[in-house]
Amino acid sequence: MSLARLVASFVGRHRGAYAASAVMLVGIALLTVWIPREAGRLVDALVARQLGGWALARELLGLVAAGLGVYALRVGWRMRLYAAAWRLGVELRARLLRRLALQGPAYFQRQRTGNLMALATNDVDAVEMAAGEAVLAGFDGTLTLVLVVATMSLGVDARLAACALLPFPAMALAFWWISRHVHAASRDALDRFGQLNDQVQETLAGLRTVRALGLGQRTQAQFAQLAGRNAEAALRAQAWEAAYEPAVGMALAAATTLALAMGSWLVWRGELTIGQLTSFGLYLGQLVWPMFAAGWVLSLLQRGQAAWARLQPVLDEPPGIADAGTVTTPPAGPLVLQDLRFAYPGQPRPALDGVSLRLEPGRTLGLVGPTGAGKSTLLRLLLRQHAPQAGRLAWGEHDLQAYTLAALRAGIAWVPQEPFLFSASIADNIALARPGASRAQVEHAARLAALHEDIERLPQGYDTPVGERGVTLSGGQRQRVAIARALLQDAPLLLLDDALSAVDTATEARILAHLRQARVGRTVVIAGHRLSAVADADHTVVLQHGHVLEEGDHAALLARSGWYARQWRYQQLQASLDAA
Repeated sequence: MSLARLVASFVGRHRGAYAASAVMLVGIALLTVWIPREAGRLVDALVARQLGGWALARELLGLVAAGLGVYALRVGWRMRLYAAAWRLGVELRARLLRRLALQGPAYFQRQRTGNLMALATNDVDAVEMAAGEAVLAGFDGTLTLVLVVATMSLGVDARLAACALLPFPAMALAFWWISRHVHAASRDALDRFGQLNDQVQETLAGLRTVRALGLGQRTQAQFAQLAGRNAEAALRAQAWEAAYEPAVGMALAAATTLALAMGSWLVWRGELTIGQLTSFGLYLGQLVWPMFAAGWVLSLLQRGQAAWARLQPVLDEPPGIADAGTVTTPPAGPLVLQDLRFAYPGQPRPALDGVSLRLEPGRTLGLVGPTGAGKSTLLRLLLRQHAPQAGRLAWGEHDLQAYTLAALRAGIAWVPQEPFLFSASIADNIALARPGASRAQVEHAARLAALHEDIERLPQGYDTPVGERGVTLSGGQRQRVAIARALLQDAPLLLLDDALSAVDTATEARILAHLRQARVGRTVVIAGHRLSAVADADHTVVLQHGHVLEEGDHAALLARSGWYARQWRYQQLQASLDAA
């Protein structure tokens, strides 16, 4: 969809506000052409000594009232217009967020967060201005131009009007040339603002690393360089936009000179009155707004087109996660994986290749194996962050793709290795999926995650703010907040993706003991490197290079003396040494 079609569609849906604004602009235009005509009539009456006293006062009050009417109508149309254009910004930002929410991890590996933030701010603002100010200002300027030129030609003198309008074709050509440069400069300025946003976002997110590695001066130098480039690009765009004003000024100066010369000659010949020449001069002055409006509208449209050229590919990007399912009830029943295969783009071998297993409801599955074995990939497939390229992945009576994303995710509680905490209190972060949970329920979930004692020691307890991304908490505390959040969610399937990696072995033992109670009747999948986390599982699968290497319960795997048994002995020895 082009920017013109987007704006036309929006204007059509909000035609009431635009129609009201247009009516007010028509009133402004009519008053605008009436005032010079009335002023010219008054001048001729005064020259002929036909008007004075209260009659003159009434005429002057009429002109003042017309001026106040123009002012009131201009305020009115701008209020209606801004209210309508604001809705377009809201719609575009909501549409952008919905589209981004449907993209998978691969998409965000190609995009930069700062640039996406710039799209949602500066770029949407530019499109909003094109749909609001540019549309109505263009209508206002065009209507005023047509009425003023028509009145100059028919109501004053056509010869004088033709002479005064001679410079304007050259001005139109200059506008066309300037607008091409404005578009390119605006696109460059928006791109550089996105790069600057990237730098700010990455620096703030990695501030601890920057400080720890002593990169402060280098980071400041990089920021200063990007800020300078952004300022230069914005200045170039403004410089080209500023070129509209001299073009208007030169055209009006030339028009005024020609009009005065021609008008003086016509007055001398008696073919034009002084009042008519006065009216013509006022009309010529009223052409200032349409001329400036033309430059302003072109500038807004070029900026809007440049912004839309950046926004449209994101809005039109096909969803990375297709939500084409029709089953709206949360899944129930066994999890079935049959000959599952998945490969990441550009990787030499598949992350999962021929994986098959069945997990009955209420049972616990352990997923272990060396780094890169495919454990996290399997969980991502269950979450539908990716779709399998071969094989079958079903939950209950339906394949996973048959469920709507809302239904599927309502049935899953997920704890990643690096959980995300929001800038809110600990209680709010735990109750994120259940905002209506009572404080007692929140505390119970925190006790199950072995977090309650830590929270009690904080200054404000459960009401303590955690800071952005949970920066005030340790890695282990963040993981336990996420575990408490998942347990409070009380979903039928609990996925733990190395969710105990940042806690010590004693705390891990407490959490696992609590989980044994909490997971009764709940299907649980635990992926991790510590075998102690899966020793209690009903069934454990050892993955290596995407294949199932071993499987069975803890005792059976130890008896095989394979990878699991060797890793178990190594980790037990390491735990003994750590304890000593």
